[in-house]
Amino acid sequence: MEDKPARRRLVLVPASAQGHISPMMQLAKALHLKGFSITIAQTKFNYFNPSDDFTDFQFITIPESLPESDFENLRPVLFLLKLNKECQASFKDCLGQLLLQQSNEISGVIYDEYMYFAGAVAKEFNLPNVIFSTTNATAFVCRSVFEELNANNVLAPLKDSKGKQDELVPGLHPLRIKDLPTSKIASLDKILELYKNTVDKGTASSVIINTSSCLESSSLSWLQQEGLDIPVYPIGPLHMVASTSTSLFEENKSCIEWLNKQKQDSVIFVSLGSLALIDINEAIETALGLDNSNQHFLWVIRPGSIRGSEWIEHLPEEFSKMVSGRGYVVKWAPQKEVLAHPAVGGFWSHCGWNSTLESIGEGVPMICRPFSADQNVNARYLECVWRIGIQVEGELDRGVVERAVKRLMVEEEGDEMRKRAVSLKEKLRASVRSGGSSHNSLEEFVHFMSTL
Repeated sequence: MEDKPARRRLVLVPASAQGHISPMMQLAKALHLKGFSITIAQTKFNYFNPSDDFTDFQFITIPESLPESDFENLRPVLFLLKLNKECQASFKDCLGQLLLQQSNEISGVIYDEYMYFAGAVAKEFNLPNVIFSTTNATAFVCRSVFEELNANNVLAPLKDSKGKQDELVPGLHPLRIKDLPTSKIASLDKILELYKNTVDKGTASSVIINTSSCLESSSLSWLQQEGLDIPVYPIGPLHMVASTSTSLFEENKSCIEWLNKQKQDSVIFVSLGSLALIDINEAIETALGLDNSNQHFLWVIRPGSIRGSEWIEHLPEEFSKMVSGRGYVVKWAPQKEVLAHPAVGGFWSHCGWNSTLESIGEGVPMICRPFSADQNVNARYLECVWRIGIQVEGELDRGVVERAVKRLMVEEEGDEMRKRAVSLKEKLRASVRSGGSSHNSLEEFVHFMSTL
């Protein structure tokens, strides 16, 4: 009997956050289905324990000596800068061992843009390496021109709270200066340092982006023609290409039973992601606004997400009364299943890219409350480009919450957004089907990697 040819192996390096792990594991699943063997190399931070979906995968840990406290205390930008410096030598040892152990050839390394040390190591071993952007193409464009914007003093208002942050960014319409992917908890200098590394293509042979050309054709064209000068493969939304369980948190599925009892498009789903923090006062004002809107709501309140409280035990008694009427609160929800439920008519979100894609993929319009980084870009595009979102800015009070929820859930404006969202959903679904742009892009990437 003729031996089957050995699968070619790819080493994938995810960043240590839920919003980065999910698309990386979806990409891994998609590539495995295309015939590649997969090794996942991850750090101990937010370690992804594989489910039955990944029994054929190899998982290895990159040894490093950073204390667990760094993940909490340094916050994302400083933590990532430190992690990349720490991991380069240890990943070199890991990859060297893999090359010795594997009887089948390692075809290349695919690394999250924020784990750029992996690209430098792949270069040392003369291995093809591919950048994977788990954010959208427009955010990648923003990071690519950040140094230029800073040199031209465009970013000056970000350094001065009195500056005119509402002004449009030259060449990035409709983004305003305050929509750029920055952080309130890191200096501009450190952000510039991180972004310079994330967009440095180095010796990368190509870039994969978890997006679709039907969402971001102009940004993708710019990256391909001006920004990177290497092939760019938009192959998203990956959750539609290879759906798999990737949650780091235990999902409370009782909320689906509650949704089953609600009318179509009657529920606003509220979830601010895996990292965002809010004050107790903001939680109370949100509850009051939701209650005053007279709409049913499903609210994810992640343990530790309300400052000064383990969960909701420090919130006043009236909070529980408000919630028990028209609301349902869980610590974590099966988000894709919730957004696909016919009872859900809107999504109050931090606008992380995964949440944005999942919402658009189910035709659900959004209320946008971004906190930092690419969430600002996503929110602006939801409101001004795709026109399926309402952005809530500034200080949050019950009146602002009530008004936003009513606009989306009750008024004609929300109905129009829902129609546009459904239309965009159909375009996204077409893109991942055979013959669609994302489907073709994935096929082209697989062929590209198979010929290197």
